[in-house]
Amino acid sequence: MTKQKGFERPDGRKVDEMRKMEAKVGIVPNADGSAMFSFGDTIAIAAVYGPRKMHPQHQQDPEKGTLRCTYSMLSFSVSDRIKPGPSRRSMEISKITEWALEPILMIKRYPNMVIDVHINILQANASTRCAGINAAALALAHAGIPMREMVSSVSIGKLDKQLVVDVNKDEEDWEEGEGATDIPITMTPNGMITHLQLDGKITSKELKEAIELARKAAKEIYEVQKKALKESLKE
Repeated sequence: MTKQKGFERPDGRKVDEMRKMEAKVGIVPNADGSAMFSFGDTIAIAAVYGPRKMHPQHQQDPEKGTLRCTYSMLSFSVSDRIKPGPSRRSMEISKITEWALEPILMIKRYPNMVIDVHINILQANASTRCAGINAAALALAHAGIPMREMVSSVSIGKLDKQLVVDVNKDEEDWEEGEGATDIPITMTPNGMITHLQLDGKITSKELKEAIELARKAAKEIYEVQKKALKESLKE
């Protein structure tokens, strides 16, 4: 990945450099599984409840279990206070999170049951959906839900003509002002993509480059997730 001449990121990072990441599991005592994941100042917490019997009964699926994700940004997570309660954006991200996670879960083992995943963004500095997916995947593993693999999620941005990894708020605002591109991608350690969104314009060559950048970043994220799970086993 070559850097465009004269291009500088607002926080001085290299184009393929992530913000500092942290992860920890077992942070919500009354949940069946829980985790925290952060990209710099973006902090997500996920709590898993279940598998448990699906209510109301007419929503039960006799062939497989149901994954139900609820994403929300707490009112104090950004400087402009957010109106409490579900919004169109939070409902959309909740559904996207389900799509990103369901391929790795052995959900057929739980007919007529539901696994609830609650994701809260405590602090937001962009890439909140990706941080939420990373926290949710960790929380599901911590809850002992059978998984084929872990997934790791990262946002690739295109600023002017430059692709960058792990977009922050300054870059997100730059994108909005310049009509640039945001590409959140979720993938397994072996490179299978479970979620990809494309907001903006990009060439097929740039998309291939973005996926390669995401693949490299996902490996770094996976190592952080794996370390958090190993540390919880020691405890």
